[in-house]
Amino acid sequence: MTTPLLQLTDLNVTYAVGDKEVPAVRGVGLTLDPGGTLGVAGESGSGKSTVAMSVLRLLPRTAKITGEIRLDGEDVTTMKWGRLRAVRWAEASVVFQGAMHALNPVRKIGEQIAEPLRLHPPSGKALTDAQVDARVAELLTQVDLPPSRAGAYPHELSGGQKQRVMIAMALACSPRLIIADEPTTALDVIVQAQVLALLSRLVADQHIGLIMISHDLSVLAATCERIAVMYDGQIVEEGPSADVMGSPKHEHTQALAAAFPTVGDPVSRFAPATSNPLPPEPADRVAGEPLLAAENLRVSFRDRTGKRINAVAGVDLTVARDEIVALVGQSGSGKTTLARTLLGLQKPDSGVVRYAGHPVPTGGPGLKAYRRQVQLVLQDPTSALNPAHTVYEAVAEGPRIHKLADERAVVHRALEAAELRPAEKYADRLPHQLSGGQRQRVVIAGALALEPSVVVADEPVASLDASVRGEILALLLRLRRELGLAALVITHDLGLAWNIADRVAVMYRGELVETGTVEQVLLDPQHEYTKSLLAALPGGTAQRRTVET
Repeated sequence: MTTPLLQLTDLNVTYAVGDKEVPAVRGVGLTLDPGGTLGVAGESGSGKSTVAMSVLRLLPRTAKITGEIRLDGEDVTTMKWGRLRAVRWAEASVVFQGAMHALNPVRKIGEQIAEPLRLHPPSGKALTDAQVDARVAELLTQVDLPPSRAGAYPHELSGGQKQRVMIAMALACSPRLIIADEPTTALDVIVQAQVLALLSRLVADQHIGLIMISHDLSVLAATCERIAVMYDGQIVEEGPSADVMGSPKHEHTQALAAAFPTVGDPVSRFAPATSNPLPPEPADRVAGEPLLAAENLRVSFRDRTGKRINAVAGVDLTVARDEIVALVGQSGSGKTTLARTLLGLQKPDSGVVRYAGHPVPTGGPGLKAYRRQVQLVLQDPTSALNPAHTVYEAVAEGPRIHKLADERAVVHRALEAAELRPAEKYADRLPHQLSGGQRQRVVIAGALALEPSVVVADEPVASLDASVRGEILALLLRLRRELGLAALVITHDLGLAWNIADRVAVMYRGELVETGTVEQVLLDPQHEYTKSLLAALPGGTAQRRTVET
């Protein structure tokens, strides 16, 4: 009988908060065989990352662990510090969430990959510099990066490349178990597919056990043989990935599956998963006249060698009154540069931006007045909000700049519109006292305070878990219906585009390669790049079959 690579028995984790102990994980039991793959799903706060970090006792000092965590038959909970230090990296390693923050920005990536090798040399003897360099080159090749990238700094790499570096670090000492905590969060669909394919290949080739943590069931189903779903610190459902994804039994699993709609599913159009769903959009709803338009817009930048790079190349795009347009494409396609130009934050080389039929001024009072009408909703609410400013101060910034009368009424009205009710309850809170979804609502309230006609939302739900995602999308749809608000939603998530958009514009290498209604573009794509985006969705061929039928 094969000894399990990892076995958790009646695992309980509590955190000391003041004089109380708050349970985070309750009675969890899991088994992973050598070479096996297990996905752990759940929303933020469900306990999934606590379970993962407990395997190598990476939890804070305030955490108390009871139960058994057996790694290759040895109980991690009773290991002495010296033995535990030897196990980390060498026998089990972690791909931490958020490669952008996990890598040291002032050290070259080759040095960072080499660090576990120097701490845990495979033979027990210190490696020479030549041996370390050779192993780093080998690891970079394994994760499909050229060995020359060892001399690069993290800021010189794309998001997908940084994630590959994190995987190379985890592989450095040839561990038998890798724990990947949200390894594809905020990556575009093509890079996400590449990272998932890389993990699957490495598991198969090197017979590595893999535990993957995610709130996206489709990501887990594409990579893992089995899925365990956590809710409120407990496992509420476990089974083969196809069963959990295809016919979920527990209501929480069903909600997770519904939060990431299949492209082509008519039920999810204008109906994001939320505990307070909106009535369906009118089937015959027609958007109004063009409100925001880009005409033959061109924007370029010079690289470090002086060569001019076209970021936006002759783009024509319109957003009509009472319309939601999704601008989709992978990282580096020019989406954000186009958005910055539409917002008047970037001057174009040529072309014109029009609002309500008139060219947008490039400066002065005219530009200031325009910016009141077209507001930005930033991607990451944690970074967007000043941690030292209250909710009231964050939302009041715009009204103060534009010298609006009755500031307090304006701020409270915006908070209420963003569903932070009652406004008085939230106005004096600091960002760290809010959940992720509440912080995103504060960012939206800041945009609504100036009563704009258009919002440009840059990946508005990329950093949010499943249930909060549905709430924010429902909020955007409600604002469109109640206020007539138009929106340009920038996203790499085709499911989001299917969920709420009227039209889709696909951007590739600075150009709009395909534009049309959601049904036209996502159900009958004409351009090869659009087809590649759809094919890159987790379980892409299955989703395409759904579309075709």
